[in-house]
Amino acid sequence: MIHTPDLIISALYIAVIFIIGLWSGIRHQRKTKNNNNEAGEYFLAGKKLRWPMIGLALFATNISCVHLVSLAQSGFDTGLLNGDFEWMAAFTLILLALFFAPFYIKSGVSTLPDFLEKRYDRASRDWLAIISVVSAVLIHIAFSLLAGGIVLHTLFGVDMYTSVIVISVITTIYTVVGGLTAVVVTESIQTVVLLGGAIIMSFAAYHKMGGWEPMVEVLKNTGELNKLSMLRPHGDSSGMPWYAVFLGYPVLGIWYWCADQTIVQRVLGAKDENHARVGPLFCGFIKILPVFIFVMPGLFAYTLAHSGHLDISALKSVVDGKEVVNSKGIYTLMITQLIPPGLIGVLVAALLSGLMSQISGALNSISTIVSYDIYKRYKPAATDKKLVSVGKIAAGVSLVVSLLLLPLLNNYESIFNGLNDIIAHIAPPITCVFLLGVFWEKASALSAKYTLWVGSAIGVAVFVIGKVAPASFIGQIPFMMMAFYLFVVCLIMQIGLSFLYPVHHTAESATLYWKSPWEPLRGKAWSGLGNYKVLSVLLIFIMVVLFWIFR
Repeated sequence: MIHTPDLIISALYIAVIFIIGLWSGIRHQRKTKNNNNEAGEYFLAGKKLRWPMIGLALFATNISCVHLVSLAQSGFDTGLLNGDFEWMAAFTLILLALFFAPFYIKSGVSTLPDFLEKRYDRASRDWLAIISVVSAVLIHIAFSLLAGGIVLHTLFGVDMYTSVIVISVITTIYTVVGGLTAVVVTESIQTVVLLGGAIIMSFAAYHKMGGWEPMVEVLKNTGELNKLSMLRPHGDSSGMPWYAVFLGYPVLGIWYWCADQTIVQRVLGAKDENHARVGPLFCGFIKILPVFIFVMPGLFAYTLAHSGHLDISALKSVVDGKEVVNSKGIYTLMITQLIPPGLIGVLVAALLSGLMSQISGALNSISTIVSYDIYKRYKPAATDKKLVSVGKIAAGVSLVVSLLLLPLLNNYESIFNGLNDIIAHIAPPITCVFLLGVFWEKASALSAKYTLWVGSAIGVAVFVIGKVAPASFIGQIPFMMMAFYLFVVCLIMQIGLSFLYPVHHTAESATLYWKSPWEPLRGKAWSGLGNYKVLSVLLIFIMVVLFWIFR
């Protein structure tokens, strides 16, 4: 339980974000209400976003309570291993900046399903619209609510569902009223608060442990020195050897960062192509931090527990005669034992930042897709005002569905692994269709349609088999390698179907693939350090050095 001053700080933070979200959204709409583009202003902030706000908003939409809670849990359980997801994201953000963002801006699309229709056909657009809404509800909202509910229940002692409903309703109100402008403004603030809270926790854990060397000494004594390694050998008990990371993550990452509406919507609202490129690269540099401020505290918690400086008895229970630790609550335990009163409120504000930014970003993308890709198809003459109204209703319904999913998702032992397990079965056909669509002239509309349909069906079937029969051959395949195998199947399928059903380009689709890998690098760039090519090379160099250090 936390003290009254911390409760006040947390409540004030929620109130301030609520007021800023409403004020920024309403102010923006008043300034632009007579420009005959009400829907564009609401869903895409009038396409006036600059690179700093894009980068911060991308990071805030990605980082939620799930990351704060589950990355600390993974640090406690497996060490720095799951930090691979954070650092590998930098490479996919480079892909977004160099190869995908220019097409999205050039084609003038409002949604990624809209882009698929321009490159392929209407059927591909319809399927991606459905998958995008489902994934936003399940992955971006429901899992975040679950992680937030666990933390708030432990800290405040209130019912998990009551706490997340209150936070969700508050977030939904300013998101629905203010649109993307409210989302991006609040996300930028929340990113700063979230990072500040995470840095405080990292420093507190580091200080309590007495530094890096005492931690290493404890790991040596417990035989767990491999927890410092991010690239594990073949046969590692985690199921994530180094080759699984480099083969499997790109399948998940390209879908998540380059082809998921919830994430890419911030790029679609960019002022111009250079802002659309530099924004993701800025986010890529920020993504270096999570390993040190989200994962590392969990590893410190493990060593603190073994050195007697952290009491984890509240997390222990006996299952089948064996003592086990339910590490889901480790971050909350660290807050209550390592952080002094007064600063706890800041940590809770950081947790709420992650929860609220994830919900707001997902709700805004859902409302955009439902309005543009679903409703407008059947009501092509719908006014901007009607599209905005439909989007607001869709956001409200999505929130209710997400809340109903919480009991089911709570069955996962690790929230982070549960999240990525689901993504591993959703992403392969979408990643395949986008990659071939952008890089291969001969990728045809029929091949994309059947790859999306059949690939998704195979993914669902494999997922169900793995859960119903975990001892089966399929059930024994780690989710990262499963993502790669499913991607290879989809790749063979689409290439084969493209030769069987050759492409017939329209005047528009003929402009939506790169003629060579070097073509996107010829785009006009800012001078100096703001040059997206310079930033890309710098980011690649830094990531290679970091992986080498923590190999």
